[in-house]
Amino acid sequence: MTTTLDTLLPLLERIATALERAAPPERTPTDVTQADAFVWGPDRRLQPVPHVNRVEMGLLTGIDRNRDILAENTGRFAKGLPANNALLWGARGMGKSSLVKAVQAEVNATRPAGALPMKLVEIHREDIEALPDLMALLRPDPHRWIVFCDDLSFDADDTSYKSLKTALDGGIEGRPANVLFYATSNRRHLLAREMVENERSTAINPGEAVEEKVSLSDRFGLWLGFHKCSQDDYLAMIRAYVDHHGLAVEPERLRAEALEWATTRGSRSGRTAFQFIQDLAGRLGQTLG
Repeated sequence: MTTTLDTLLPLLERIATALERAAPPERTPTDVTQADAFVWGPDRRLQPVPHVNRVEMGLLTGIDRNRDILAENTGRFAKGLPANNALLWGARGMGKSSLVKAVQAEVNATRPAGALPMKLVEIHREDIEALPDLMALLRPDPHRWIVFCDDLSFDADDTSYKSLKTALDGGIEGRPANVLFYATSNRRHLLAREMVENERSTAINPGEAVEEKVSLSDRFGLWLGFHKCSQDDYLAMIRAYVDHHGLAVEPERLRAEALEWATTRGSRSGRTAFQFIQDLAGRLGQTLG
């Protein structure tokens, strides 16, 4: 018996050593004071973003009402007052994600002396099932957090929307008091029409199936719609960028080239306007600060 144990002991020690090497290293908590913006990575850790790609609030023209509503909601949240999750839906390129990032920067720039900055963390659509883990991580933190998902939507055979519903409103703990969820989408109800129709055709009670799907959007207290801009709004965006960056161009030339740019691309939007400005600045030999 003793001989058998003496034989097994070195083998067990080698197995234990191999298991220790194979085990993942102990995770150290992310220092959330090193940045005001983060990305929730696939490894389920907060990755700091030192420099956020954002547009200044004053350059977001043509969306004044939505801008004011979201800024007011976010400002209340920053003060510890009740506020709503927000769904920014509608036309592409009209400043939905830019507005979220600009509002966070504006709130931090105007916060009272000594107040903690508001943090922004982006979660990618494919990681939405990890949202409950992110909420649990942020719950004890003293900062206020906006969890942001850009271009959120769900297709057929995708059940991760249930994780979103639970994390936002339906869990036993509820949404953390220090967290708001902002999402952008091209769909008002986040779900493809064929997805809803499939549920309707296979359900015992079709009405209840559709209600189940639409109820996801009900988790958002604010629905802010973004629509295609008019020609006047588009030209106002162009002029705002030109003035902000100090581009030297004659007004008539600017108008003609801006309209031609929009026509060749078949759309007028904030994104189209900025792409034109990038092209114009390059042709003028000027940089965009």
